[in-house]
Amino acid sequence: MSTAIPCSPQHPPPPIPEEGVVNEPPRRWGSVWNMTRSEIDLLLFSTALKLLLFPSYRSTDFEVHRNWLAITHALPVSKWYYDTTSEWTLDYPPFFAYFEKVLSIPAAYVDPAIVDLQNLGYGSWTVVAYQRCTVILTELLLGVVLLRFTKGAADPARQRLISGSLFFHPGFLIVDHIHFQYNGFLFAILLWSILMARAGRNLYSGVLFAVLLNFKHIYMYLAPAYFIYLLRSYCMSKSGQILGGRFVALASSVILVFTTSLGPFIWMGQLPQLFSRLFPFTRGLNHAYWAPNVWALVTAADRVLLRLVTRFNLGITINEQGIASASRGLVGDTVFTVIPHVKPFHTFLITACIQMMYMIKLWRTPSYESFLNALALCGFTSFLFGWHVHEKAILLVLVPLSLLAADNYAYFKTWMIAGTAGIFSLLPLLFTSAEAPIKIIYSLAWGTITICPLYKQVYEFPPSWPLALLDQLEYAYVIGFMPLQVFFVVIPMIAGKNPDIQFLPLMATSVYCAIGMVWAFTRLSILYFSNAFEASPK
Repeated sequence: MSTAIPCSPQHPPPPIPEEGVVNEPPRRWGSVWNMTRSEIDLLLFSTALKLLLFPSYRSTDFEVHRNWLAITHALPVSKWYYDTTSEWTLDYPPFFAYFEKVLSIPAAYVDPAIVDLQNLGYGSWTVVAYQRCTVILTELLLGVVLLRFTKGAADPARQRLISGSLFFHPGFLIVDHIHFQYNGFLFAILLWSILMARAGRNLYSGVLFAVLLNFKHIYMYLAPAYFIYLLRSYCMSKSGQILGGRFVALASSVILVFTTSLGPFIWMGQLPQLFSRLFPFTRGLNHAYWAPNVWALVTAADRVLLRLVTRFNLGITINEQGIASASRGLVGDTVFTVIPHVKPFHTFLITACIQMMYMIKLWRTPSYESFLNALALCGFTSFLFGWHVHEKAILLVLVPLSLLAADNYAYFKTWMIAGTAGIFSLLPLLFTSAEAPIKIIYSLAWGTITICPLYKQVYEFPPSWPLALLDQLEYAYVIGFMPLQVFFVVIPMIAGKNPDIQFLPLMATSVYCAIGMVWAFTRLSILYFSNAFEASPK
C-alpha cells in the first residue's frame, strides 16, 4: 500500500507547466554530444565538403566582412559606425560588431593584413581560409541545436530528417559557404529560441530572440509573433490577467540585452547615426535581382502593361523615368511606368495589416504549434510585401517552415513548394560557371534525400477529385523548374550584349519563383486559420 506524500515546504507540489510546454523529460545540453556514428559521419562529410569549397566564388560580402574585421580591430568603438574608409560600411547591430571584434583578434595573428583598414579588397589565401573557417566553426552551433531538437522530439525519426535537411540546406551552402555570410550561426540562435519555446522555457526564448535582434535586425520580421506569444503565454493567465512577476522578469531581461548592446552608443550620443546605418530607406523597392515576392510580380506586370500601352496606344499616362529604372535589374530605385509608385510606408502598412490577422489568431490560441505557424507566416509576409527585400531573406521563411514540414501532408506540400522555389531563387547568386554544377547537383541531391523520404511518411491521398487535380498541378509546378533552368542557361548564350534579353532569365526566375511563394503563403495561411490549436495548460 503506497502512502501519499503531502505537500509541504519539504515536499512542494510539482511545478505547473507553462502554456506551450511539450511534455518531454528534462535533458541536459551535454546530451547532444552523445552523437551516433552516422551523425558523426555526416558532420565530417559536411566539414570536408565545405573545406573543398574554399577556392569557390565569393561575393562582395566577403570583403564586407573582412572590412568589418578591420574596422572593429583598428578603430575604437566610438568610430565603428562613422568609418567610411570603404564603401562597405558597418551596418549590422552592435552584437554582430562585437562578434566581428572577437573574430578579428585571432585574424591579426593569422595575417595582420586582414585587419589593415586601408588594405581594401585584400584576397590572399590566408584571409580566404580564415574567414571561411570562421563560418564553418560558428555554424557548429546550428548542428548542436538541431541535435537537441531531435533528442527532445515526440517523433525522433521525422525530426532527425528535418534536422538533417536544415543542417545540409542548400540555402546555407550557397549563401554562407560560397557567397559568404554567417546565416548558419544566426539561425542557430533563432532555432535555439524556438527550442526553448517548445520546452515551455519562454523567458529564455525571449532573451535569445532579443540577443538575435542585436546580431541582425532583419529578424524584426519575426518580432510580432514573439511579442504576442510571449505576452499571451508567459505574461498572462488563461483568464487574461497580467502575471506581474513574469512580465517584469521578461521585460527586464530584454531591456538588459538591449542595454548591453546599445548602451555604449546611447552614452556616446550615436544612436541616430547607428539607426541611419541599420535602416537605409533610400534604397529602392526591389533589389537589383528581384526577390521572388509580390513586388516582383507587380514589377513584371508593369513591364507588360508598358508594352500594351505603347503598342495599342491606350491613352494611359506613362512615367518616362520608369522605362530605365532599376526594374531592369540595375542598382537603384524602382519606378513604375503605369502602376502607381510604391513607397516604404505603403509596404510597411500592407505588411502590418496582414500580420495583424495572424496575431489575432495567435492571441486566441497561444500554443507552441500556433506560435510556430505564426512565426513562419510573419517571415512570409515580410518577405512577400517588405521594402527592398533581398533574395537571401527567403531563409527567414524556409527555416521555421521546415519545422512544420513533417506534421502532415498539407504542411509537407507547402514546405516543398516554398523550399523548391526559395532554393531555386538563390541559384542566380552564383553566376560563375565553375559553381553551376555544384549548386545544381547539390540541390538535387538534397531534394532527393530529404523530400522523397518525408513524402513517403506523410503522403495522404486527396479526398476529392478537385484536390487530386490541385495536387498534380502543384507537382507540375515543381517539375517546371527543370525547363526553367534550361531556359536560364540557353538564353544568355544567344542574348549577345542586349541587356534586356540578358535580364530576361533573371526576371523569369523571379516571377516563376514568386508564383510558388505566393501560393505556398496562401496554403500556409489557410492551414493556420483552419487549424484549431489547443492551448497547453498553464
